[in-house]
Amino acid sequence: MGNKYREAGVDYDVLDRAKRETLALAKQTAAYPNYLGATVDESSFGESASLVDLAGQKLGFVIECLGTKSMIAKSYFDMGGEDRFFDIAYDAVAAVVNDLICVGALPIMVNAYFATGSADFYLQPYAMSLAKGWQAACSDSGAAWGGGESPTLAGLVEKDGVELAGSAVGKVPDGVLPLSGSRLEPGDEIVILYSSGMHTNGASLARKIASNLDHSYLTPLPSGTAFGAALLEKSIIYVDSVRDLMTKENILHYASHITGHGIRKIMRADRELTYRLHKLPPVPEVLEFMAGLESMSDFDAYATLNMGSGFALYVKAGMGEKVCETAASHGKSAIVAGVVEEGPKRIIVEPLGLTYDEKELLIR
Repeated sequence: MGNKYREAGVDYDVLDRAKRETLALAKQTAAYPNYLGATVDESSFGESASLVDLAGQKLGFVIECLGTKSMIAKSYFDMGGEDRFFDIAYDAVAAVVNDLICVGALPIMVNAYFATGSADFYLQPYAMSLAKGWQAACSDSGAAWGGGESPTLAGLVEKDGVELAGSAVGKVPDGVLPLSGSRLEPGDEIVILYSSGMHTNGASLARKIASNLDHSYLTPLPSGTAFGAALLEKSIIYVDSVRDLMTKENILHYASHITGHGIRKIMRADRELTYRLHKLPPVPEVLEFMAGLESMSDFDAYATLNMGSGFALYVKAGMGEKVCETAASHGKSAIVAGVVEEGPKRIIVEPLGLTYDEKELLIR
């Protein structure tokens, strides 16, 4: 699975095994905050974010990183002089808050982690673009930017490089149930919100591809857009749509951020259920370009890249079109893509004639 991504330096089999082993250790700490009157929701272990109940308030916590996309932004700037550091900072916040809302926690505060190889990074013309992009993404998320950390890690981070990451705390609205796999029911509709492109998953593969192109990131796609420019199209933040749908009617049951592992994340919930997809979003040009150059099968492409699916919402039967309308009111495209069924844990992708079994996603 994912041989092309493994060749680019990302081996999900190894990473997932480490996550499973680490998760077992994490679970052993769950009771420690009880003396403060805080109860950890152990069902959230292994989800995109964690939940804790404190004085009747359900709070979510998450930490995420951008990955190697900052290296693409630096190379693209060096080649053509275009500053896209605003966009990668926005990406990093999107990675954080989109994970947070998967448990139904709306972001309150986001903190930043900017690690550089040298303090001279902040003398570069694009340095403040990071701060502006971070601020804009927090604004679009309805979250305060509370601060963060900016270490200089000479020898660990490249001299002219930057590693971006962030953490956030959020709150489940009063009177509303958190999103949980335990709430999934056969008959629930699966709504997929479109991605804008690569988002934050696939940068290592993109860098490998660029290194083999005569014009690297300046290579034009069929539309004429430069490969690097398309890769750096900023991620979509889905908080506004989820916020509108987190109501006391509790029509939302579960959510999954489609990042690493691609469409396999549709079956992230710890349940024995079948997810049947009748429709798929259109594939962004840059992802089609990458999959084509790497001669990836549909099976591997959809198991590695988001291929147009940015976020999945699982809702009560008959409510899918309402969810699509809510997304559209915020300028986002969405489709009622499929349905949850009784059966073994698997995804049936009817438009492609593909099936992903439980063994294809061993993250807990």
